[in-house]
Amino acid sequence: MKWQKKKRLQGKQARYSLIRKLRKDKKTSEEFESMLSALSLEEIIGLKLELAARAIDSRLFGLALWAGMPYIVHEAVFKYAVSATRTKLECMNFIGMKNQQFYSLWNRYQIDSYFSEEEAEN
Repeated sequence: MKWQKKKRLQGKQARYSLIRKLRKDKKTSEEFESMLSALSLEEIIGLKLELAARAIDSRLFGLALWAGMPYIVHEAVFKYAVSATRTKLECMNFIGMKNQQFYSLWNRYQIDSYFSEEEAEN
């Protein structure tokens, strides 16, 4: 029996890329990404909050930032996992999530529509 290359499964999301989407939307560039990679995640979140506060004259009172952070982080990790994996099953295994919870979040974060403009052009 000869050795044969294993066929790789590729689902619809194999073409999803968060970087490609943000570059297409002109929200990032290679130069910006290299500067961003030098910062820690904590510094990036702090910088983003400071910029938001500056835009509204430091009036972030009344926003439940502390309570809302887990939801923001979950959405970011979910979108990264979708763009980093080839299939939904692989994505579920990557983030350690059960089927029902995964599809619930898939619909809540509207993953197909989020990445759909990018896929239409490819």
